[in-house]
Amino acid sequence: MKQCLSAMPAAFELSAGAYEELDKAGFTIVPEAVPAEDLASVAAAYDAAVESAAPNDIRVGSSTTRVNGLIDRGPEFDALYLHPLILKACGRILNEPYKLSAMHARTLRPKTDAQNFHLDYERDRRGWTMIGFIAMVDAFRDDNGATRFVPGSHLWSKAPPELLDGSKAAYPGQVLACGPAGSMILFNGSVWHGHGANRSAESRRSIQGAYIRRDAESKADLTTHVLPETFSRLSPLAKYVLAV
Repeated sequence: MKQCLSAMPAAFELSAGAYEELDKAGFTIVPEAVPAEDLASVAAAYDAAVESAAPNDIRVGSSTTRVNGLIDRGPEFDALYLHPLILKACGRILNEPYKLSAMHARTLRPKTDAQNFHLDYERDRRGWTMIGFIAMVDAFRDDNGATRFVPGSHLWSKAPPELLDGSKAAYPGQVLACGPAGSMILFNGSVWHGHGANRSAESRRSIQGAYIRRDAESKADLTTHVLPETFSRLSPLAKYVLAV
């Protein structure tokens, strides 16, 4: 995998400022991570995946609907979980071999409350345990439930009681990760976050994924979603990242 990453053009590199934001704030927003000319095909692939999803791939929560199985839904999704900027961030922050642990379409339904603040993975003695991405299929705005982050909370030794109790209320210093469609959020899985309230009358779509250490147990077994026809098109790097 190192040979694949080292062969990437220098243009596919996060800025020093973006790395600093990941280190200090725990998240960064990458504009135009999905090129404008590709947005329509990604959105169409998203809608097709949601429309044709098998019942066991659908998870309906109080505010969002998730659809798993994107690995088998076309090269539009390959381009996301193999995005060079994501993989370079994983290599730098996790600093050891990693794999894709989860990937799904997530639709935030209209007129829904904010999500409680939470973190995805605790830091342990070996360091950071997860890097996530959120690709904005639709623009993330204040009124449609943009993800809220508490900058620097991944560095806390202990979270305050109001967050540990699953608060949905605005937290002092929270930042809304807003951006136009095609932007991508990269975040440390140990930073406190949660989507805001969608006060608009429209759904808000995103594609989300998470990478963990290669020797850790995945919350979702992606290998069960790799069909033979999918496997045949995967590059060596894709097979490595998927651990198949």
